[in-house]
Amino acid sequence: MALTYEWKITQIKKTTNNSVDNAIIGTRWEVKGTDTSGNEGTFAGATPFTLDQINPDNFIPYSELTEEVVLAWIKEYVSGSNRVTNYWDHVSGKINDQLEEKTSVINNVEVANLPWSPISGSAEANSGSLLV
Repeated sequence: MALTYEWKITQIKKTTNNSVDNAIIGTRWEVKGTDTSGNEGTFAGATPFTLDQINPDNFIPYSELTEEVVLAWIKEYVSGSNRVTNYWDHVSGKINDQLEEKTSVINNVEVANLPWSPISGSAEANSGSLLV
């Protein structure tokens, strides 16, 4: 099933220490998967970052960050090449489970409407040929 994914950040946690100001140390995010029929499933997650992961030569000041930059960090963590942190199969599995629930038709059949019920309207019940 082909899905379109939409990511968004719902919260950022930041800190300041002796070497950096307003460094992001955690994020909360949500990814929504939409199938071709418009059905949606969502997964909410959290991604931590540590100060030792910060490269001072490549540090982007908080005021210059964009959602795309932070999402790229999250996506690399969640679905990137690092097998230790990659849990995309879990995320997409949960979204697919939600879509399966939405697209599966489940009917509760009351006892009077069971195929073997004499009052169900089945041909056997109407013909009077009940097996006992």
